[in-house]
Amino acid sequence: MAESKSTYSIVANWPDMPAQISMGQATGVAVDSHNHVFIFHRANRKWIEPFPADKISEDTVLMFDGSTGKLINSWGGNLFIMPHGLSVDKNNNVWVTDVGSQQIHKLSHDGELIFSIGEAGVTGKDQSHFALPSDLSVLEDGSVYVSDGYDNTRIIKFDSSGAFQMQWGSPGNKAGEFNRPHGISIGNDRVYVADRGNSRVQIFDLTGKYITEWNTELVGRPYGIAISRDEQIFIIDGGDQPNNTRSRVLILDTDGNMINSFNSEEDADLKNLGHDIALGADGAVYVVDAWARSVRKYKIN
Repeated sequence: MAESKSTYSIVANWPDMPAQISMGQATGVAVDSHNHVFIFHRANRKWIEPFPADKISEDTVLMFDGSTGKLINSWGGNLFIMPHGLSVDKNNNVWVTDVGSQQIHKLSHDGELIFSIGEAGVTGKDQSHFALPSDLSVLEDGSVYVSDGYDNTRIIKFDSSGAFQMQWGSPGNKAGEFNRPHGISIGNDRVYVADRGNSRVQIFDLTGKYITEWNTELVGRPYGIAISRDEQIFIIDGGDQPNNTRSRVLILDTDGNMINSFNSEEDADLKNLGHDIALGADGAVYVVDAWARSVRKYKIN
């Protein structure tokens, strides 16, 4: 497929952030069926190791109207230690990963906890523990794939009730091995994993069988992935830490051909780290940048 001649431009003054709210390191983004854009951020907390034991008191989930950018709701105070990944299921429930508590949580659209998977504050590599779970993606049936993550280098799947189903992956750079699987997305019956440490995207079927991969020349240092309704793959390339980070959007077809790309940095940014990406039903692209502490909306011209 030839590259698209279409260009993307930033939507000015989106979001319309209230003066009393300050966005922290923004790490997760997703869009629900009502065109509500959910942002997962760390408020006044920065990534620091070892992680603090106390939970962030400020609201860590912000919900904006995708069209107007108005803040509709916020919640998540006193729930999370170190926010990371976020996804929304078909029923508009919100799923998040908290690398600080070593858990994933399923919450209602308004932030009521439905259930958690993992033991708070306890790491492990068995069927009921995580070690810095980075991201997740939910299927139509409510089952969830988790990239677990910074330490465990595996993909693990749970059913809609949170019961373990399967897992695959081990440390390394061969097919089916991972080095910091950081982002995950399901589309066209494929599991796309942003294998950040190996600078590649690995693609599997729904049972974990390896299909192919796209390497660093094509995808840079992938942090997050989103799949459009017409099965285009959007990747956010965050660059190399600590000094060569960036925020670059890449758009590929299912065969790995480059369709389009654009830079999601702004001149006023002191530093960038593109961390996650999401798509609206109207074709809008949303990018969260951890170092720029921002969410930005782009539309195709």
